[in-house]
Amino acid sequence: MNLSIATEGKGWDAIPDLEELATRAVTAAMPKESEAEVSLLFAGDAQVAELNRRWRGKQGPTNVLSFPAPKGREALGDIVLASGVVAREAGEQSKSFADHTTHLIVHGVLHLLGFDHQSDSEAQEMEAREIIILEELGITNPYLS
Repeated sequence: MNLSIATEGKGWDAIPDLEELATRAVTAAMPKESEAEVSLLFAGDAQVAELNRRWRGKQGPTNVLSFPAPKGREALGDIVLASGVVAREAGEQSKSFADHTTHLIVHGVLHLLGFDHQSDSEAQEMEAREIIILEELGITNPYLS
């Protein structure tokens, strides 16, 4: 697996080993022995809001966006996270910023791999996969209240 990481948004320095965390999360979510390329951008809310508007037609930032690469390419795709949204959600859900970031990276990779949550059954399958991967990383089930 080849991973490209860029940090352009403010607030990400609150996670001391952000690149190591990202590498562990992407590696855990990817199929073993994968040679795919993944690009990960740690952005600010304004940048994610613009991407969300341009590509999804939705106003405002969201926590994570995934952009799968066209089939047949070495690249799997791009993942973009919004620092303010992720930090706010972590606080609201009483989770650490690092653990919530890890969860959303895993979530983004699963989207690149073709998982989705448009239906209840798809959501259950995706969440079950996330729970297993996060457990392997020492993070408790993020869906428990």
